[in-house]
Amino acid sequence: MQIITSKDNEKVKHIKKLKDKKYRDEKGQFIIEGIKMLEEAIKENADIDTIIICEECIKKETLSSKFLYEIANQECIYVTEMIFKTLTDVINPQGILAIVNKPKKVNEINYNEDFILILDNLQDPGNMGTILRTVDSVNLKQIIVSKNTTDAYSPKVVRSTMGAIFRVNIIESDDLLKTIDDIKKQKYKVLVTSLNTDKNLYDVQLKKVAVVIGNESNGVSKEILKKVDTHIKIPMLRKNRKSKCISSSFNNNV
Repeated sequence: MQIITSKDNEKVKHIKKLKDKKYRDEKGQFIIEGIKMLEEAIKENADIDTIIICEECIKKETLSSKFLYEIANQECIYVTEMIFKTLTDVINPQGILAIVNKPKKVNEINYNEDFILILDNLQDPGNMGTILRTVDSVNLKQIIVSKNTTDAYSPKVVRSTMGAIFRVNIIESDDLLKTIDDIKKQKYKVLVTSLNTDKNLYDVQLKKVAVVIGNESNGVSKEILKKVDTHIKIPMLRKNRKSKCISSSFNNNV
């Protein structure tokens, strides 16, 4: 078993560079980390390029024999604990990460879905991860993002998706105004989240609708607001079963 011990190793340099969006886009790859994420990647037949394992995890038996058997047919490289710590962004890493090839881009919107979610310049990685998990949980297969929206393939977002990143098609729009016009031509109503309305999502028939969520600070852009049909709130069911509006930035968009 060959173990990489040098920070100047080309593979080590490559992994570090994948933390940068421009480099991820250029190489068409991103990083996943942890046992659960790797299991999700294998389950969803993600295109795994290389698995990187901390040698100490083998000695400490952090990784089970069953799991090591599951990844045995993948290309694996081993690094020292010191090198692994330079690669991970996790406080308590499990000692395993992988380079995954991005799925081939499918930029055509699937108009067979009744509900389309659009993100206009969303910036918080945690919010992006939460949205992708939510989209996945209700079995939606696509999401449209503006070109300035935070990168869904950043390590922080990928971790917070808990595997949804492998199941949701992320369509990046270079011109969101045009994309919305195209959606409207397909007879969709365009809705925008807002606190300044009494109408909530459940007051709307969720058939042929597109919902726009905007930037956490500035909300949906004024140009897009001119194109929307309705403003809505997105309610959240509390423990007392009363429907209250989410006080997070998702509703604070106008």
